[in-house]
Amino acid sequence: MSEAPEFAIDRHRVRQAFDRAAADYDRVAVLQREVGVRLLERLCYVRLQPDLAIDIGAGTGQISRTLTQRYKKVRVVAVDIAPNMLRIARRRAGPLVRLRQRQVFVCGDAARLPLPGRSADMILSNLTLQWCDDLDRVFAEFGRVLRPGGLVLFSTFGPDTLKELRESWSAADRAVHVGAFIDMHDVGDALLRAGFSDPVMDAERFTLTYPDAYGVMRELKALGAHNATAGRPRSLTGKGRLRAMLRAYEGHRRDGVLPATYEVVYGLAWAPAADNIREGGVVKVPLSVLKRPGEKKS
Repeated sequence: MSEAPEFAIDRHRVRQAFDRAAADYDRVAVLQREVGVRLLERLCYVRLQPDLAIDIGAGTGQISRTLTQRYKKVRVVAVDIAPNMLRIARRRAGPLVRLRQRQVFVCGDAARLPLPGRSADMILSNLTLQWCDDLDRVFAEFGRVLRPGGLVLFSTFGPDTLKELRESWSAADRAVHVGAFIDMHDVGDALLRAGFSDPVMDAERFTLTYPDAYGVMRELKALGAHNATAGRPRSLTGKGRLRAMLRAYEGHRRDGVLPATYEVVYGLAWAPAADNIREGGVVKVPLSVLKRPGEKKS
């Protein structure tokens, strides 16, 4: 399930943007932290004690750290496309956690996980899948890596995200300034196509407020949430088009502030049965790396 060509994601640009944003990310990632907390709350309703969990799009390690605290015996593989994000996550994990291999840090892509098949009991991903333009491929990878009966739990952005900014730019030109976000029902359909069972989908909306449209754009830049679509403008935006966008955004002002809507989609599903899992891909991290010291290889 790929988006239209103009909405295809430039993964190299995504990596560069988040690498540059890593140092200041936690300072501005208020919504991301809150959504992460709400995502993890869903584990209260899941009876699963994982030996190995994978945090896709680990960023600075919020989800990974919480998993090691919640499950005393779990080993967590923190995967992110941006090396600088992983450097911060690794440093914050602490030497004892690293020494015991309770957290392992892997630079990789969600659509090409450098991990062995059937190696994980749980995959979590907080606000990362919107940077993947082929969910069928991503969910197929999740199915490959998860053991039968394993859990996938994620959050991503839905189509109403940044609708004010998108509408305002459309009043200025026809270029793609805000990426496309996939509808909750389409995400659920992609899970079913990948062979996952009993998907549960829900969504909620957050509205952040700013004194002006520049505040919205500055925060997106600080988060590393640059426009990475193929249809993005390839030259500097002219002053006339920028003024037109700013005027249009002013039409959304209420009670003295400008809103920025975020539609957050949550998904939970169970890995396909053993006979439905297709082996494939290149294993770049041997299973022995993920074993506890002294544990016998299988």
